[in-house]
Amino acid sequence: MEQSFAARTFRDITAVLLVIIFTFPIFWWGLSSIKPYSAIFNKDGPVYFDFQPTLDNYRVTMGGVSRVSLALESGGTYGAGGASSYDSRQTIVDSVIVAVGSTAFTVFLACLAAYALSRMPMRGKQHFIFWILSQRFMPPIAIVVPILFMFRDLSLLDSRIGLILVHTLINIPLAVLLLKSFFDDVPKDVDEACMIDGATRWQTFRMVVLPMVRGGIAATAVLCFIFSWTEFLLSLFLTTSIRTVPVKITTFVTSTGTEWGFITALGTTAILPAFIFILLVQRHLVRGLTLGSLKE
Repeated sequence: MEQSFAARTFRDITAVLLVIIFTFPIFWWGLSSIKPYSAIFNKDGPVYFDFQPTLDNYRVTMGGVSRVSLALESGGTYGAGGASSYDSRQTIVDSVIVAVGSTAFTVFLACLAAYALSRMPMRGKQHFIFWILSQRFMPPIAIVVPILFMFRDLSLLDSRIGLILVHTLINIPLAVLLLKSFFDDVPKDVDEACMIDGATRWQTFRMVVLPMVRGGIAATAVLCFIFSWTEFLLSLFLTTSIRTVPVKITTFVTSTGTEWGFITALGTTAILPAFIFILLVQRHLVRGLTLGSLKE
């Protein structure tokens, strides 16, 4: 039954309002990143558009300009923090390497495990799947101490490889369960037909089944990338010189105040790699999110 004009108008207005409500924090975050210090800490109330935009916050966090130099340029103090470094270019590089590396490693291992769970007979399979799921229930703080000692003995502390491995560890349970559901949606008759024609199990998996679930792989990769990009606790405990974006932002909170301008500039910049990654896989992403939603 077709909706009336009033009902469609109400639906559209409601949808627009909800989008505005949920995107306003992102808008305010980006707006604050181009505000001068005086506009961010205005004692008379929030400053919306009555300010002179500046890229000084980006010059410090992404350009390597010293905060002291900005203070000298402005003829006064700039920011609330002390003399710690706010240059975050290496932070972005480290975060991209760790997130992309852990995503690729997770998806590779999860594809193999999910296909095996989907296709091959196994005693106690449901119990094993539940055990995999239970690993995701465990909070990272429960495993951070044993992992810390293990990585110390393996000389993996404060290394990109160590972070890639630990992010892979926490993402694999979810990736396996997601990909298994996608493999389950591919009829087993496809595998049997390929092997009857002479293909091996590996050829069937790599050349036939895997391309059929590339949408699901894209959706899983996006989730793994976001989880790795935003992971904080393990990155904090396992690294000192290497700092991912969430860990770096915490250093902008000093004993003398919080550098909100630098925080918003780095946070706005940190959105871009995830956005670019999603753009690269968007062709398969919608298909992956809807795969299995309809049954013939």
